[in-house]
Amino acid sequence: MNTITPQSCSTVRMFAQLLSSTRRGARLARLLATAQLRSWEVSPGVTERAEQIVAELAANAALHGRVHSSDFRLALTLDTARGLLRIAVTDARGDSLPSLPADPEPSLDAESGRGLVLVTALADRWGVEPYSPGGKTVWAELRLRAPGTGTHSGRI
Repeated sequence: MNTITPQSCSTVRMFAQLLSSTRRGARLARLLATAQLRSWEVSPGVTERAEQIVAELAANAALHGRVHSSDFRLALTLDTARGLLRIAVTDARGDSLPSLPADPEPSLDAESGRGLVLVTALADRWGVEPYSPGGKTVWAELRLRAPGTGTHSGRI
């Protein structure tokens, strides 16, 4: 008797790119992430959330994580088995750790202070890890499936 064992069709896809720690590099990070997620056929809803998260984390890396002559790294990991997209931005400033502002609603004319509030609202989880020898990685995770269901929310 032959028994067929079901095989999981899960894959882990990865993308990584070094970018200049400038506004242009941050903008390019957002554009590259969006193009990559579309090529992986990630659902439009997840792609839109990821695009905003990449924009905020890359802007923070260029503005607050910048060290002379250092780039920042954007990494995307799509794990279909776990139903998870992980966004990670690594910069060279391990001494400058991000945190939520004390006032979650900055004044209307404030030029900063909204980035991590947006990341918190858009991501299912986010955090910070040290990156040896002296940098840090700020990461965010997005579920590909609607919470509490076994189904995908749209495409992957």
